[in-house]
Amino acid sequence: MKFIAIVGTNASKSYNRRLLHFMKKHFAAKAEIVIKEIKEYPLFCEDFDETPHSIMELATEIDHSDGVIFATPEYDHGIPAALKSIIEWLSYDVHPLTNRPVMIVGASLGNLGTVYAQDDLRRILDSPGLGPYVLPGHQFLLGHAPSAFDKNDNLNDDRTISWLDTCFDGFIKYVVSINSMAGRNNQADATTGASSKPRETPVIVDLRINESTVDASTSASKTDKTNDYGIDEKTFGLVKSSVDETTGASSSNAEQETSERPVIVNLRQPKMAVKADSVTGASQA
Repeated sequence: MKFIAIVGTNASKSYNRRLLHFMKKHFAAKAEIVIKEIKEYPLFCEDFDETPHSIMELATEIDHSDGVIFATPEYDHGIPAALKSIIEWLSYDVHPLTNRPVMIVGASLGNLGTVYAQDDLRRILDSPGLGPYVLPGHQFLLGHAPSAFDKNDNLNDDRTISWLDTCFDGFIKYVVSINSMAGRNNQADATTGASSKPRETPVIVDLRINESTVDASTSASKTDKTNDYGIDEKTFGLVKSSVDETTGASSSNAEQETSERPVIVNLRQPKMAVKADSVTGASQA
């Protein structure tokens, strides 16, 4: 499994960079983590005739990965402008984050450990043209960062490391679930560590649940709680509620049969088509 890890600042000294390098070493047996610096990329601007080659290369690397990890500091309760610029590039002409599993971590000097910045980043990633699957329920917030690392740049608190382990293991399970539901081939390439088959669009996602049987005495529906991929859909909130026509009770699609039709998900994203009118300055879509 291969992840692209983005250092969310262009500063030369960064605790978030140190955190990602620790994760790369600490989780080497579980996944390959490729760390990308954002200080080398141009500031986003629509005046470019075409997307810069460096941005296209980053988009290609993301598209051939199994997921993305953002490590963000917190500036004025938000993410740095340099990180926002990269995200703008990745939602303008290319869309490698669409339907891509994402994990967010962060380190800061204060008590709260980038909680506001992470919330800001989650909100931004929910924008049109982005649309990744952000890992829910596993927030790694590293506060008091100057004292959190030893002289070898390793985290020095066992409880902190244990929580990071929990978050990362949860992310791996999340990636497997998302990629399985999207019909992706997660067999890792022996030379690159990336999935052997990149995403194709559109993707046909078969969400059919195994055929249920009805108990003759109670008329209750019985079915397996996993879908055709063997994934428990309750794990990551993929259960859809429905109403029993006879009782009016609400039930989930993990307990009640859904239709035998696959769901077709079109992952194509249009190029951002907002340009300023040269006369009035108004946006034209």
